[in-house]
Amino acid sequence: MHLQINLLAERLDPLHCLAQWHRMLTAECHSSHAAESMFIGRVRATDAEGQPLDALELEHYPGMTERQLQELAHVCCQRHGVSRCLIQHRIGRVLPGDAIVLVVIGADRRGPAQRCCQDVLEALKHDAPFWKREWRRDGGSSWLSGNTPL
Repeated sequence: MHLQINLLAERLDPLHCLAQWHRMLTAECHSSHAAESMFIGRVRATDAEGQPLDALELEHYPGMTERQLQELAHVCCQRHGVSRCLIQHRIGRVLPGDAIVLVVIGADRRGPAQRCCQDVLEALKHDAPFWKREWRRDGGSSWLSGNTPL
């Protein structure tokens, strides 16, 4: 199993990250996978009440967060029997429309790839140790206590 997980303080370019990942797998002579499922998440322009957002801020506990993401990904990949997992997740201040997460799963079949991608996303949403604050255009902010529905 090949897992690559990165937390990024700078802008996330999902397609560039995907191309780099493919080049790295090819260079390391990893056998190719027949199916790939990918998800790109972006920051919404409004909060849950429909108010315009200026930014979303993500805080984390360095070291612990990376270990937890590694464990979450490993469990999901084992559950679905997949061979590859790439997670790129932003931290810090992220603007509306900017990519906040990229998840790519490589597997022998499309079903396991798609199911594992969904599981990884749910694990990130519900179990990953990120603290999120929404900054509104009026200058106010609030910490999020729950997760958004599917």
